[in-house]
Amino acid sequence: MFHYFKGSLLFTAICVALGAWLGWSMTGSVVGTLGVLWIVVVLGVLEVSLSFDNAVVNASVLKDMDEIWRRRFLTWGILIAVFGMRIVFPVAIVAIAASLGPIEAIRLAASDPEQYQRIITDAHIGIAGFGGAFLGMVGLNFFFDSNKEVHWIEVIERQLIKLASIDAVAIAILLAALYGISTLLDPADALSFIVAGIFGLLAYIAVEAVNSLLEAPEAVDAAGNLTGTVARSGFASFLYLELLDSSFSFDGVIGAFALTNNIFIIALGLGIGAMFVRSMTIMLVEKGTLAQYRYLEHGAFWAILALAAIMLLSARYHIPETITGLIGAVLIVTALWRSVRWNRANPGQDAQAPVGSDGSALKI
Repeated sequence: MFHYFKGSLLFTAICVALGAWLGWSMTGSVVGTLGVLWIVVVLGVLEVSLSFDNAVVNASVLKDMDEIWRRRFLTWGILIAVFGMRIVFPVAIVAIAASLGPIEAIRLAASDPEQYQRIITDAHIGIAGFGGAFLGMVGLNFFFDSNKEVHWIEVIERQLIKLASIDAVAIAILLAALYGISTLLDPADALSFIVAGIFGLLAYIAVEAVNSLLEAPEAVDAAGNLTGTVARSGFASFLYLELLDSSFSFDGVIGAFALTNNIFIIALGLGIGAMFVRSMTIMLVEKGTLAQYRYLEHGAFWAILALAAIMLLSARYHIPETITGLIGAVLIVTALWRSVRWNRANPGQDAQAPVGSDGSALKI
C-alpha cells in the first residue's frame, strides 16, 4: 500500500520545504515558520477529509475508462487540480470580482491579503450556488437510476428508484432547493445565488451532452480493432471528473481562509491534500476496492449529497468545515463497515450482486 503514496509523500516534502522558506521569509523567526508549517499541514488534512468521497467517485468513473484517458486524468488532471483549482481559481475569482488583470490579482494576494480574502469571501454565494448545484446533480442522478440494483439505505433508496421514471425529477428537486434557499437571502444575493446555481446545473447537463454526442457507436477497422468510442467517452469522463474536482475544491478553498489569508500557504496545503486524494484514487482503482466493498460507493454519493446541501445552505448559514468533513467521513466509514459485515455474512458472494428480501445475495 505504501507505494501508492510515495509520490504524495515526496510532493508533501517539497511543499513543506517551500512552506518553511515562505514562513521564514515572512516572519524571520523559528516560531513564525513553525506556525506556517502547521497551517500547511492542517490544510492538507482538511482537504483530504473533505475530498475522500471525491476519491471514491473518481475511482468509480476511472474503473470504466480506458488506460490512456485514465493516465491522462491522473497526470494532466492532477496538474489542473493542484495548480488550476488551488492557485488559478482563487486568483481568477478575485480578478473577475475586482475587475483586475491576473497579474494585478496575484500582486493583490501578495501585498494585501486582507483585501484579497474579503473579495473571495464576498464571492462565496455564487460559488456555493454553482458548486452545490453541480454536486447535487451528481448525487441525485446516482440514486435516480432505474438500473441501480444494490441499495444501502434501502428505506430511502428504493423509494428514490420509484421516482426515476419521472423525467427531470433531479432537476426539479434541485431547482426547488435553489429557490427555497434564495428566499432566505437578500434580493441581490438571491439573484446571484440562483444564477450561479443555474450555471452549475447547465455545466452538469453540458458534460452529459458531451458524453452523449461524442460517444459514437462502436466501429471496427480493417484489423478488427475498435475505433473512436473509447477515446471519445474517455474525453467526456475527463471533463466530468475535472468539473467534479472543481466543485469539491470550492469548499476547501473558501474554508482555508478561516486559517490564513495567504494564497501561497493555501496553495501549498490544499495541494498536498489533492495529491493524497489522487493517490487514494489510484489505490481504489488498482486494488478493486469498490468491487470488494458493496456499499462504499453509496456512502460516497450520500456524502456528495450532504456536501451539496451544506454548500447550498452555506449561502445563508455559516457551517464549519469540520462539520462538513466529519459528515462525509462518518457516511463513508459507516458504508465501509456495513460492506465488511455484508462480506462476512455472504462469503464467496459477488459484492455487487442484488440481494433478496432477507439480505442474501441473489443467484443470477
